[in-house]
Amino acid sequence: MDSILEIKNINKQYGNYQALKDVSISIPEKTIFGLLGPNGAGKTSLIRIINQITGPDSGEVFFCGEKLQAKHVEMIGYLPEERGLYKKMKVGEQVMYLAQLKGLKKNIAQEKLNNWFKKFEIENWWNKKVEELSKGMQQKVQFIVTVLHEPKLLILDEPFSGFDPINAQLIKNEILELRDKGSTIIFSTHNMGSVEELCNHIALINKSEKILDGSVKDIRKAYRSNTFHIIFKGNLLGFINALWAGAELIEKKSTDDTHAITVKVLRDTTPNSLMQTVLQNGEIISFHEIVPSINDIFISVVENKPTLNTQNYFTE
Repeated sequence: MDSILEIKNINKQYGNYQALKDVSISIPEKTIFGLLGPNGAGKTSLIRIINQITGPDSGEVFFCGEKLQAKHVEMIGYLPEERGLYKKMKVGEQVMYLAQLKGLKKNIAQEKLNNWFKKFEIENWWNKKVEELSKGMQQKVQFIVTVLHEPKLLILDEPFSGFDPINAQLIKNEILELRDKGSTIIFSTHNMGSVEELCNHIALINKSEKILDGSVKDIRKAYRSNTFHIIFKGNLLGFINALWAGAELIEKKSTDDTHAITVKVLRDTTPNSLMQTVLQNGEIISFHEIVPSINDIFISVVENKPTLNTQNYFTE
């Protein structure tokens, strides 16, 4: 898959503080890429470099195969976590001004804005001052300004902040549609549920360094712990006795003759042999592998807890 953005060995220091240390990331075209990390990890410093707000101390950034330069600004849309609308200006005046700053001619900007305002059902906001709008309403306006010029690359920093669930879903749908139309989206958030739902690939930065990256699917597979959840009817004691050499019983709950158990399989045991052990002692109702969530992996890696078993013995 071709990359729209290549970040190579970026270093950035502010005084004695190392914000980024030898960070390299490749962002595939037409994907939603999660840029993750705890507060102070270096995500904002990297986003500022991509937007050419600041420059790296060393390293290079390539956009569509070219070294990042001023002409690429119009191909990038940036929605910062801290919004920047002028409170005293009317919404319509402001969005027209910002649209033209992005290089859109007035008549084209007006047409696009009319379509977006109608789509978001906010036509009656045009003559309101920004300060009259709620935080969520201001978010909608800023989102429109960010995507209006149809940039090849969108950088969205906590885009759902301030939205109720209905409007958050509205914005999610728009993000997916933008991706399907060809935009690449860098998505920075602390909401791991949204990462699981939207992102194709992720990179995790911690203490100024990239410590993990890849496709969401591959990362989850790499960090699975060979743990299975089984519901069956039958002889629980017989099943437990048969497990002793091949698996560890982590949790069990029983109602009459129905048992819900969580089992961690050891190195020399296969899922098939585990299933056979269950069948020898009862009837299987459900049997599936527990694959860790991105949230679990994030906490494990950032807090340097004992890592999950990363050897891939089984397939889902």
